[in-house]
Amino acid sequence: MIYQDTINKIMDTSRIEEVVGDFVSLKKRGTSLIGNCPFHNEKTPSFHVSVTKGIYKCFGCGKGGDSVRFIMDHEKYSYPEALKYLAQKYNIEIEEKEESPEVVQANNARESLYVVSLYAANYFANELWTGEQGRAIGLSYFKERGFREDIIKKFELGYSPDQWDALILSAASAGHKEEYLEKTGLAIRNEKGKVYDRFRGRVMFPIHSFTGRVIGFGGRTLKTDKNVPKYVNSPESDIYHKSNVLYGLFQAKKAIRDADNCYLVEGYADVLSVHQANIENVVASSGTSLTIEQIRLIGRFTQNVTILYDGDAAGIKASLRGLDMILEEGLNVKVVNFPDGHDPDSYMHKVGAGAFKAYIENNRKDFILYKADTLLKEAGTDPIKRAGIIRDIVESIAKIPDDIKASVFIRECSHLLQVEERMLMTELNKIRSAKFKKSGQGGQQYQQRSSGQQQSHTPYPEGPPDNLFDDDAGPDLPGMDNPADDDLLQEHEIVRLLLAFGHELVSWDNIDNMYIGSFIMQNLADVTFEDEICQLIIQNYKEEIENGHLPIANQFIKNENRKIADLAITLSTSPYSLSENWYNKHQIYVRDETVNLKATILGGLYHLKKKKVERLLLGLLQEIKMETDPVNQDILMGKYAFMKNVEREISKFLGSVVIK
Repeated sequence: MIYQDTINKIMDTSRIEEVVGDFVSLKKRGTSLIGNCPFHNEKTPSFHVSVTKGIYKCFGCGKGGDSVRFIMDHEKYSYPEALKYLAQKYNIEIEEKEESPEVVQANNARESLYVVSLYAANYFANELWTGEQGRAIGLSYFKERGFREDIIKKFELGYSPDQWDALILSAASAGHKEEYLEKTGLAIRNEKGKVYDRFRGRVMFPIHSFTGRVIGFGGRTLKTDKNVPKYVNSPESDIYHKSNVLYGLFQAKKAIRDADNCYLVEGYADVLSVHQANIENVVASSGTSLTIEQIRLIGRFTQNVTILYDGDAAGIKASLRGLDMILEEGLNVKVVNFPDGHDPDSYMHKVGAGAFKAYIENNRKDFILYKADTLLKEAGTDPIKRAGIIRDIVESIAKIPDDIKASVFIRECSHLLQVEERMLMTELNKIRSAKFKKSGQGGQQYQQRSSGQQQSHTPYPEGPPDNLFDDDAGPDLPGMDNPADDDLLQEHEIVRLLLAFGHELVSWDNIDNMYIGSFIMQNLADVTFEDEICQLIIQNYKEEIENGHLPIANQFIKNENRKIADLAITLSTSPYSLSENWYNKHQIYVRDETVNLKATILGGLYHLKKKKVERLLLGLLQEIKMETDPVNQDILMGKYAFMKNVEREISKFLGSVVIK
């Protein structure tokens, strides 16, 4: 276990914007930082980070927490693993208590996969630079391909000796178990139970996770035997899921964010060559067809993708197949077509880094126009083929979720295809109509689209708010439209007031030296909370005050009970705030709740009590109706009259009208 003092140091040192910023491209918006949520698919940012409060909150999927929780959720780490990750990031030395063998084994099972993968990467790299085979075969191959030593070292390239068990024997001598070599796919067990290396006589490309840990490998054979596969990749494992990984992303993520563009290539060598041309914002799809998960991974850092695929016919067709998926995710796609059948790797080494960089800067084309131009050349003057191509192009445009962007492409393609814009728009609407009907979304959405109305499925009617984390903005709690949930709403409001203003001093009715938190707790003596989590928070707050401590919001935001932490984060944040233009344009002034804290606090208390009294009155009415004994009826009527008077007094303060 990690000592509490070390945990506190990690928590105090970690900066939420730096931790999240390693994984999500954040932009300043008012007092918040916003970006696309890494936990669910979205095209309009609903993920917010509060630097002052040290928390994040997504108002799309509901995820929220602090730096540790973010690493736990994103990397699927345990609590200790997340702490160790942050400690390593901020160079904090970890001090741990001794744990039981069972706990150690459970915590280390997944970690062992990372450890053995790192060992293998170091082993392969060492073989490349110092091994007899490695230097003669592997290093010679990379240098013959024109790769500089700094690029080879940057990507930790290596060589696996052409032996059946070279890695297995080396790992065993270092104390690594065969079971972990098998689970990572570094070793294979045959039907007879014999274990042997998966990668033999191959140059090795380590594949890194988002955070830089080695999770898998790609191995290229240098043999000319056609029966030997050119590339062998690590199989799926507990730490490696190829559809969720982009080769080179760890080395490229900062450059992608800075350039606001991601170059997408096909293979490992292409990534190396583009890096060698001093272009670092480049990734590859790790030897697999491009997946939705990989596209969304890019979308966290930039909305702009430039495809650098092979210039031959097969490469062009492959690029056309994969790009429609990128369009559907709302990203902007450009394509660079290399001359004479070159790919990025061969062309860079042919013309040199400077000319290569200039070429891709000057030859980028929008994907739709590139597709139209390419397919039209293929169709020639055949009218049947041209008609099919026109529909194919319009189908690609129909995948673009942004109506304005789609209409621009329709206009440009109208000139290129020599077809009236009106006809292309009609075809576009037909395709969209069929798509909506097929997905069961009905014709209403189609009618709105075809009439030029932009669809919006985001929680922000006018874009993300400017001041998400202002304390005067109330919480946006899902499911509060139902009147039956009013009690829960009022209980949440009391907790929100405690978290937001509990540490402020009471400034009304000549009350001196009393904090609002204590004032609220005194006025809740006659109130029973129904919601379990609210009960826990109120009880915790009460106990802290009785022990001479005034709780702060962070105690609940960082609470070990995940339900308490989630509610505290939700109640401390809001997706809405009032625009300054509300007054400037409409001359409507909305009072800030901090201007009159007495009204704010008493309003919350009285609304809660009013709801509780209404419940009691309803219960008494039911008892009166059911009671047959006149004496008991009189007692109940007396209670009802008393509670009705209480309700009137509360309503006087609230300005409500009570029917007599």
